[in-house]
Amino acid sequence: MNLMIPTLRRAFLGSWLVLAVGAAGAQSPTPPGAAAAPVPASPAAAATAPAADVVLIESPATALKRSDYDLELMRLPPDARATFPASRKRIDDVINRLWNQKALAAQAKAGNIDADPELGPRIAAEVERIYAQAQIQRIDARAAAEFEAKRATYDARAREIYVTERKRFELPAQAKASHILFDSRKHSGDEGKALATAARARIAAGADFNAVARELSEDPTAGQNSGRLDWFVATEMDPAFAAAAFALAKDGDVSEPVQSRFGWHLIRLDGKRPAGQRSFDEVKDTIVDELRQKYVTAQREAAVAALSGPDVKVNQPAIEALYTPPSAESAAAARRAFDERQKSAPPVPAAPK
Repeated sequence: MNLMIPTLRRAFLGSWLVLAVGAAGAQSPTPPGAAAAPVPASPAAAATAPAADVVLIESPATALKRSDYDLELMRLPPDARATFPASRKRIDDVINRLWNQKALAAQAKAGNIDADPELGPRIAAEVERIYAQAQIQRIDARAAAEFEAKRATYDARAREIYVTERKRFELPAQAKASHILFDSRKHSGDEGKALATAARARIAAGADFNAVARELSEDPTAGQNSGRLDWFVATEMDPAFAAAAFALAKDGDVSEPVQSRFGWHLIRLDGKRPAGQRSFDEVKDTIVDELRQKYVTAQREAAVAALSGPDVKVNQPAIEALYTPPSAESAAAARRAFDERQKSAPPVPAAPK
C-alpha cells in the first residue's frame, strides 16, 4: 500500500472530527498542539516484528500494528471482509482512521483523561459494557458447545418434532409470475383499467410481456426485474392479485386486467408448484438450529437470573425516588402529539412482491 505520510498529516484533524460520528473524514491542516505527524514503521522494526503483526505506523507515543487492522476488519460481514483488500482507497481510509484513533487515545492517556470527573466515569462505563458483552458471548459459546456435545440427543428430538408437528412443515402451493402495474395513485379506476387493457392487446399481438413491463409498469422495481416476481404463496400477496395469479392454468397465460388495492395489473403465470410436505432431511437443520437457539437462550437467561442472588442488596426507596410521574398536562400533550403524527403519516402500501 502506497500510504503517503503528508496525506496522513493533512487528514489528522479532519479524521478526528469524523471519528466522532464513526467515519473517516475530510482533510484539514494539523491543529496547534496536535501530536507529531505519524512516521512509517522503520525497516528495522518491521524486520524484527512477527510477520503477522508488523508495525504499520509508529510514533514515540504509540504504534499501529497489523493486528489492529485485522481486528477492525473482523467487524465487517464475511463477504465484505473477503473483498476489502481489493480497494487501496478503503485500506488507506481505515489505516488513517485507526492511526488517528490510536494517536488521540495515546494523547488522552498521557493527559490522564480518565481522571476527569465527567469523562472518567463514562470511560469506566464503556469498559464495563465491553466486559459484559464479552461475558455474554462466552456464556453463549459455552452453551453452544454443550449443545453440540449432546447433538445425537437433539437430532433425535428434531425427528420427534417433525413427526408430531407435520403440519408446520407443509409447503403451500406457490406461483411465480410477472406483472405490469398501473398505480391507482396516478390513475383513476377507469383510466388504469384502460391502460391495462391496451397493454394486454399489445402483448396478445406479440409484444414481449417483460419488455412491456419495463416500458409501462409503475411498480418501482420493474426497471430492474422487468416485472418478474419470485415464487410466492397466496397469503403473501393482495387477495385479488393472488386469486388471479393462481387461477391461470398454464405457464405463459396472461390474465385480464385485475384490480388490487395498488391499482390495475396484468399478470403472466411463469410457473406453479403444488402444495406438499417437506421431508425431514429438508427441515432437520432448521429444527436443530431452533433447538440450539432455545438451549443457548435458556442458559443465558439462567446465568443472568443468577446475578440477582441472595447476597445482592437492593435499595428500593432510592430506586423509587428516580421516578417522576408525568403531569396530566404533559401526558395529554404527548397523546395529542402522537395522534397528530398518526394522522399526518398514513401507511403507504407497498407494491406486490
